[in-house]
Amino acid sequence: MSVLEAKITELQEAAAKQGDVVRSLKAHAKDGKADKAEVEAAIAQLQEIKLDLDAKQKEFEKTTGKVSSQSKEAFRAALTNLLERRLFYIPSFKIYGSVAGFYDYGPPGCAIKQNLTQAWRQHFVLEENMLEVECPAVTPEVVLKASGHVDRFTDYMVTDLKTGDPYRADHLVEGHLEALLEDTKAPLPAAEKREVKDLLAGVGEMDGAALGALITRFGIKAPDTKNDLSPPFPFNLMFKTSIGPKGDMVGYLRPETAQGIFVNFRDLLYYNGSKLPFAAAQIGNSYRNEISPRAGLLRVREFTQAEIEHFVNPDDKSHPKFASVAKLEPLLYSRELQMGEEKRPKPVALGDAVARGTIANETLAYFIGRTWLLFGRLGVDLKRMRFRQHLQHEMAHYAEDCWDAEVETTYGWVECAGLADRSAYDLRAHTAMSKTELNAYEKFTEPREVEVTTVTPNKKELGLGFKRDAKAVADALEALGEEDAMCLKSDLDAGKPGKVVVDGKAVQVTAPMVEIKRQQKRLAGRNFIPSVIEPSFGIGRILYCVFEHSYYTREGDEARAVLRFTPLVAPVKATVFPLVQKEQLNALATKISASLTAAGLSNLIDTTGNTIGKRYARTDEIGVPFAVTVDFQALENASVTLRERDSTAQIRVPIADVATLIRRLVDSATTWEDAAAEYPAVAKAAAEEQQ
Repeated sequence: MSVLEAKITELQEAAAKQGDVVRSLKAHAKDGKADKAEVEAAIAQLQEIKLDLDAKQKEFEKTTGKVSSQSKEAFRAALTNLLERRLFYIPSFKIYGSVAGFYDYGPPGCAIKQNLTQAWRQHFVLEENMLEVECPAVTPEVVLKASGHVDRFTDYMVTDLKTGDPYRADHLVEGHLEALLEDTKAPLPAAEKREVKDLLAGVGEMDGAALGALITRFGIKAPDTKNDLSPPFPFNLMFKTSIGPKGDMVGYLRPETAQGIFVNFRDLLYYNGSKLPFAAAQIGNSYRNEISPRAGLLRVREFTQAEIEHFVNPDDKSHPKFASVAKLEPLLYSRELQMGEEKRPKPVALGDAVARGTIANETLAYFIGRTWLLFGRLGVDLKRMRFRQHLQHEMAHYAEDCWDAEVETTYGWVECAGLADRSAYDLRAHTAMSKTELNAYEKFTEPREVEVTTVTPNKKELGLGFKRDAKAVADALEALGEEDAMCLKSDLDAGKPGKVVVDGKAVQVTAPMVEIKRQQKRLAGRNFIPSVIEPSFGIGRILYCVFEHSYYTREGDEARAVLRFTPLVAPVKATVFPLVQKEQLNALATKISASLTAAGLSNLIDTTGNTIGKRYARTDEIGVPFAVTVDFQALENASVTLRERDSTAQIRVPIADVATLIRRLVDSATTWEDAAAEYPAVAKAAAEEQQ
């Protein structure tokens, strides 16, 4: 059976690698460097690996009568059962049948989420002296119009024509095509199979019309009722609302927290003494009206984000603390590695990555390093974490470089954080929409002769052409950045009308309406729009990855579930157990619990009559790292046993030292190994007696 399970593991790794091959070939195909036949062959190979994997898992189940330990579904089912049973989180509105995409956090879930969020704040906001803000979740439409969310934050949806139930169009098409390819009872002819594979490869890039054509051609029905489906239509993922009693101001629940920082840039810059660089941060809930939420905490409709906007001079993206991370070697999955033969991330020193140009600049690399360090502290297995660089076709047109922090789970590689150099796009967009200058001033050490672009509107011509809108057009012309102004000049010099955006709409201007020229000026400084380096974190996704990486079973008389939380994030830091139900032991346990609380350590006291072993098992399930047992020796010499969860080793500690020692262990000021060297170990036989 161990050989069969090893084969299952090998096939899972092969499937993951082949998935990367398919993605890189699709990227090559977009650039004209690969043809459809290559993509088709790669997809066919991936399907064969998946079929082989499925066959091996079924063989294991048939032979043993149980699910393979390598089965992702079995692992997820066991973990989810534990998390819901111990009330880490549960589906919201459960007594009314629940609503997909919403979850309630119970007592241990709230505690670990708060600990994780506070660790993020300490790691970034406090250590980097960031400016923290808190902005409303309800956002006026004009803000999200400027950011592009109103027009472009959409997925294609279809509905059941009888019940009205909604579905993601691309998910339905992908599922149907995959089922056709995997159908062994009615296999497709070779020619048709090739065509279906080709279609499957392109589903992600299809528009509504193309998806609708496939739904009609293949007779795809609603999966639950087999009813006909509507044509696909764009569905904006934002929750729409109205502001005020009249309902005449449109608003949305924010789809991200970043826009609140951008619109406050001018005031934050002033607060910071008008100095760059500086970073602003926000932790708060965001909302996305997902069409078909799935995968538990990984795709939900309400979630907590922690975002940083680091504003920097576009001509100087160095970082003063970069040397502190330059030698770190996280797993980097660069474009070069994704498009190459090996398809595997490699540990690379961040200093080398910047020097080679793999990572665009020091500031972006600095945040990659800091993110890597944080995930390690939170309990993510760093061997199962990588930073994947966006392929060229995945990049937003304005972005200079983007990396995703991805963690391997039973759902595959999950994006938990995005780190991007967004250039000056966001501040430019809000400047244009709000007519408010969102720029910074740089004073030169010595005056410079520089060539500048000047834009001078001809108000008379604008008045003739635009009447009462002339002032708005003139303001838009004067607000043009240098690059946009030169593009407009190029069109006008070629005898073509140019375009300028006014109140979100493009209007045409002609050469007589504006004068644009380059001229030499002696300047003591300059105004410029800063670039933005944005690290954005999904707290729920990180938390789920910590759950998966922490979960294991301890074999004994029966398999016992354990959550291997780090002391930093564990919802409860210690438990206090009287060995047996005795008034003197209970009183002493209560006193120790109070001392832990006074030291800021969350703890549980359990004076039930259960055996000490059962009480250990119950607290291991919620990831409590340390357990204090008050036995009869405590009455003789004022000492207790302290147990470490994963090793189950115990040491004897004076009661006066317990709170201080656990505080130091939680704060990583000392290690369990150091504590074991300082205090006497409890003999294994005695420890086993307690359990």
